[in-house]
Amino acid sequence: MKFTKLHGCGNDYVYVDGSREIIPTQEKPQLVRKLSDRHFGIGGDGVIFINPSEEADFEMEMYNADGTRSEMCGNGIRCVAKFVYDKGLTDKECITIVSGGKVKTLNLTIENGKVSLVKVNMGAPELIAAKVPVVSDKEHAIDEPIMVQGKEYRMTCVSMGNPHAVVYMDDVKNLDIESIGPYFENHERFPRRTNTEFVRVIDRQTVEMRVWERGTGETLACGTGACATAVACILNGLTQDRVTVKLLGGDLEIYWDRKENLVYMTGPATYVFDGEI
Repeated sequence: MKFTKLHGCGNDYVYVDGSREIIPTQEKPQLVRKLSDRHFGIGGDGVIFINPSEEADFEMEMYNADGTRSEMCGNGIRCVAKFVYDKGLTDKECITIVSGGKVKTLNLTIENGKVSLVKVNMGAPELIAAKVPVVSDKEHAIDEPIMVQGKEYRMTCVSMGNPHAVVYMDDVKNLDIESIGPYFENHERFPRRTNTEFVRVIDRQTVEMRVWERGTGETLACGTGACATAVACILNGLTQDRVTVKLLGGDLEIYWDRKENLVYMTGPATYVFDGEI
């Protein structure tokens, strides 16, 4: 099987052309776990199959490192755009990609014949608690308390096609995320588990974020998480509508156009290597 390794701000996945590599659906979870293993496989935060689509230019079929399906990945979808353009599967500089039943529009920045930067229309943020989903007595879970391991945190919950809980703190660099992350992910208030963003606000235009991703663990970046964080910051009056989200693997530029109620994410997509396994 041929594959390509790409990353967006260090959020790395194994990419497979699903039109050429035909793998039965029931075999994919086990294959994904094998390929994602950083010691015994290729290594990555998961595997993304790029498939033909009738409703968009391409389909992104995404799996977490543990073999579970995920609806959306902001860094992953930028890399899909780079894959299809750089490998000549399309010559369009504005493409559509469907993932988890939702179509996204992506605008590509081309340098020397290759994609260097991708702007993604990530769609409207979902704020209704039941649709995130998160268990809450209120319609929206904004600045809401949650008890984790005997300590109270404040969270704001947003779905960007997948669930996110944004938690603010004064220090994220020294956070023991490996200890606390799994308890948020599997908390009883999240029926489909959750991605958790631990965030420090630097100023009105800049925040620092670490992320514990559902089904994967800590990653160097999370595009949907950066979008959810920006939305949460704006809702809580902590930043302006344009936010630079500083991640372990690099920066993402997020803009919430509140008039259109659309979130735009701009960031890099980077080729690592091709291989065969």
